[in-house]
Amino acid sequence: MARCRRLPRDTAVYIATTWRALSPESRKKIKQAIAAFVISVVLALVVAGEGFSYAQYCTLFLLFFAIQLWITEAAPPFAVGVFIVGFLVYALGNADGIDVGQYVKTWSDGIIILFLGGFFLAEGMQKTRLDYKLLQKLLPRFGQQARYILLGLMLTTACISMLMSNTATTAMMIATAAPLYTNSKGSFSRALLLGIPAAASIGGMGTIIGSPPNAITVGALAKQGIHVGFLDWMIVGMPLAIILTLVFWRILVSAYKIGKDPLDTSFLTAPSDEAPAVNALQEQIMIAILVLTLFFWMLGKQLFGIPTAAVSGIPIAGLTLTGILTGKDVRALPWDTLMLVAGGLALGLAIEEQHLATYYVEKLKHVQIDYTVLVVLFALITVSLSNFMSNTAATAILIPVALSSTALIGDHNPIALPLIIGLSASCALFLPVSTPPNAIAYSTGLLKQSEFRLGGVSVGLIGPALIILWVLMTNGS
Repeated sequence: MARCRRLPRDTAVYIATTWRALSPESRKKIKQAIAAFVISVVLALVVAGEGFSYAQYCTLFLLFFAIQLWITEAAPPFAVGVFIVGFLVYALGNADGIDVGQYVKTWSDGIIILFLGGFFLAEGMQKTRLDYKLLQKLLPRFGQQARYILLGLMLTTACISMLMSNTATTAMMIATAAPLYTNSKGSFSRALLLGIPAAASIGGMGTIIGSPPNAITVGALAKQGIHVGFLDWMIVGMPLAIILTLVFWRILVSAYKIGKDPLDTSFLTAPSDEAPAVNALQEQIMIAILVLTLFFWMLGKQLFGIPTAAVSGIPIAGLTLTGILTGKDVRALPWDTLMLVAGGLALGLAIEEQHLATYYVEKLKHVQIDYTVLVVLFALITVSLSNFMSNTAATAILIPVALSSTALIGDHNPIALPLIIGLSASCALFLPVSTPPNAIAYSTGLLKQSEFRLGGVSVGLIGPALIILWVLMTNGS
């Protein structure tokens, strides 16, 4: 016993000394994390339903804890993503009937591979300066003023995302616009990086193939004998996509004070000492890989049955095998964003597997409320759920409940509520993890996590309001 070493003086003194040695910012973050932990435990106990299992309690706690860490930024977003996966594996490892390996497998999910393909494409375009050449062709069409360049890029993104994956569209547009947001001074670059992913998500409303929730909505209605054609959907979705893109553009222009002054684009033609030497062959290979990737992203699934994620193999293999990207370039890719997205996917998977969303949504079926209130409630629940789990999963959970709520729908058009749910799923923009387009923009390192709240709050409230009004006008009440 005499040989046992004691902590310096007293444990309390040691802890106090260590605490004082921390920076004020570190102390603040630790306090926020501790408060988030306590609040999450209390909320999980209060909100949990009768007869909840251990796994459901753990998942509910994790949901509250992760949300608070993301919002307060008490921990880096990617660290929260890693924590989510680790917590699920540790806490649910001994629970009966749960394969925790599925949470680890989110690191190799299709969306992660799609992200990786986008990152390789962006790095390759930057290495060969193809992004500069594309901008030289694109920008003159939008004029000289910063606000109209922002509008032009947002509308271009929205239109492309009606035909192509939102994630792939964002990856392409962020890569193309890289010279703009890396060379522009002031708030324009941040407005651009918020506008492009928002436009990609919103633009997905325009067509059935624009976003997975749209296809789920059409499929669910088809099972009820209600068939919605491609043109029928466009009549509802396209005006909403264009109007909401314009609305968010105005919000960005106002919030970031984007004026009418001409945007300095001289860097596009000015020679740079830092520009890498690019030979003609590398440039031609890069153009071929870009065109091939975009073609298969846009039409590969419809024509050849090739999954969107599998197309990422073209830039990943093509750019490394041809030597355009080296090992150093690959190591410099934003791998922390993939950690963030994998954690978000794992959290959404746990919520879905433990039937938490289904449990609380099912409660609505037994509540007698006015139809208008019901519609507003479903729209807001859709946006809320889609911020913290896959909007595809949120739609898949909510639409069957909406269709089965015949007593609540009454004589109203049964197509209206599913349409509102499917479209509202594209309005979730609150966090970097809320949508893959947001995560791609966040991966540039030029945005703070808190800056996504502008789109999250504005589009999350204005979007459902416009959707409800337009759907009820075009499809009756």
